[in-house]
Amino acid sequence: MMEYVEAHRRDIEERLREALADVEPAELREQVEAAALAGGKRVRPTLAVICCEAAGGEAADALDYAAGIELVHNASLVVDDIIDRSELRRGEPSAWAAYGHGAAIVASDGLLGEAFALFSDDPRALETAADALVELGQGEATELVDRPSTEAGYMELARRKTGALFRAAAELGALAADADDATVEAFGTYAERAGVAFQLRDDVLDATADTNALGKPAGTDAEMDRPSVLRVTDRSVAEVNALAEAESEAALAALSEADVTDGRARDYMEELATFVVERER
Repeated sequence: MMEYVEAHRRDIEERLREALADVEPAELREQVEAAALAGGKRVRPTLAVICCEAAGGEAADALDYAAGIELVHNASLVVDDIIDRSELRRGEPSAWAAYGHGAAIVASDGLLGEAFALFSDDPRALETAADALVELGQGEATELVDRPSTEAGYMELARRKTGALFRAAAELGALAADADDATVEAFGTYAERAGVAFQLRDDVLDATADTNALGKPAGTDAEMDRPSVLRVTDRSVAEVNALAEAESEAALAALSEADVTDGRARDYMEELATFVVERER
């Protein structure tokens, strides 16, 4: 399974490099490459490629969409680091720390522009990506301004802030395979629930892990007085982990309703739903 996944990740890295190679001027290219090519788990683009295979398509058919959703994700991280005043990202200086606030904002815009160029061949892909970006923006605004004070409110924030891009990645993969509407929806639901589980685990790690292990500053939620499930609900770490596991199980239940034609792809999707609640960074 590891070799199967790593082969896809290598293809994704190559497509990301190709997508950014012609960005102009050179200074902007340097900045977008630093933001997008400095590593990362590549969970969302890998999910897009494997969902394409799961729906009966070829991995290569989804590479543009996979690279596009990763660029959207990285654009959002550049802004997150500005908001959080975080000087580290993946163990390296964040974009604003390296280049300044203005250049970082321009780099985020550049990443979004390149991303949407990769979605432009299909109106359904454009709509899916745009919907996810709207949800993401609403989530960021909710976190900064509305500040949920209930568990239900926080879960909606997690769905928008993290679940929406997971959903888009899976749906884009299914669209690349020309899957039917039912499969697109089932994959989207699976991925959204896995994304919420990912965010819940992120909250736990922010509160319990060490900065070196995370590759980014730990304790940011408390320092920035930012809502997290631990702070909003007063649940214990064990209870939040159980909540994440419940979301993981809901993801697997949605996957069981989908028509998956590739066994290795199904295995990866099942493993991902488990990984998001067990990861340590």
